[in-house]
Amino acid sequence: MKVKLKKMVFGIMAMLLATFMLIGCGGSDGNTGSSSGEQTTNKTSGLMQSIKDKGVLVVGTASGYPPYEFVDTASSDHHVAGIDMALAKAIADKLGVKLKIEDMSFDALLSSLTAGKVDLAIAGINPTDERKKTVDFSDIYLTSHQKLLIRKADAAKFKTLDDFNGKTVGAEKNTTQEKLAKSEMPNSSLVALDKVPSLVLELTNKKIDGIVVESIVAQQYLTANPDLAFSDAAFKNDNKDTALAVTKGNDDLLKIINEVIKENKNNDNFNKWIEEYSKLANSNAQ
Repeated sequence: MKVKLKKMVFGIMAMLLATFMLIGCGGSDGNTGSSSGEQTTNKTSGLMQSIKDKGVLVVGTASGYPPYEFVDTASSDHHVAGIDMALAKAIADKLGVKLKIEDMSFDALLSSLTAGKVDLAIAGINPTDERKKTVDFSDIYLTSHQKLLIRKADAAKFKTLDDFNGKTVGAEKNTTQEKLAKSEMPNSSLVALDKVPSLVLELTNKKIDGIVVESIVAQQYLTANPDLAFSDAAFKNDNKDTALAVTKGNDDLLKIINEVIKENKNNDNFNKWIEEYSKLANSNAQ
C-alpha cells in the first residue's frame, strides 16, 4: 500500500509539474511574441513612420549658399533650388512621399531639427564631432575646400593668413567657416552674419577685408562679381566634408538616405547637379 501511495503521489506531482511547464512555455511564447511585436513596431515608428503617415518629408535648409541651396528668382514661385534640394527630392522619392522645404537661417537649422520642426537638415553641413553629440549624420556626399574670398584689388596685399592680422574677416554664423576663422585667424576681427550674400555685400562695400567661404560656394560669387578673387592664403584645415543631419535614433531612415547618396554617387548625379545648379545660380545672379 505504501508503495502504491508513493507511486500515486509521484504521479500527481509529475502531472502538476508537466502542467506548470506547459503553462510556463505558453506564457513565454506569448510574451516573446509580444516583445518581438513591440520591437518591430519600434523599428518602423518614430520619424520614419511619421513621414510616411503624413506623406511629406519636411527638410530644413538655409538658402543663400549656392549651388547647395539658393532661391531661384527666375522661377514663378521663387522656390529654393540647388544640389541639396535635388538630393532631398531623391530621398523623398525613395520614401514615396512629397517634399516640403523650410528655409531658415543656418543658425536655427540644427535646433529646428532637434525640436522636431523639420525631419532632415540639408544645408552644406559639415559633420563635426561637436554636432555629432546632438544629431546623427549621413555618409559624406561632397568634399570641398575652405578659401578666403577678397577684393581682386587686394590680391597682392593678402597672400598669407598673417596678412589679415588686424583686418576684419567675415563668415556665416555658427558654421565651420566661423570656427576656422577663430582658430586659424585669431589676430583678425571676425564679423559673423546669417547669410553669405550679406557678407559679400560687406566685402564689396569695403566694410570687411575677406570672407571665409567654401570653394564650391565662393565660385558662384566670383562669377557674379568680377571684382572679387580668391586669396592665396591657405588654411591648415581646409577640407570641408558635407553630410545631412537627422535626429538621433533613426537608423532605418539613415539607411535609406545613405542608399540614395550611394546611388547618386554611382550614377555621377552629384557632379551633374554641381554643374546644373552652378549655371542656374549664375544665371540668377546676372
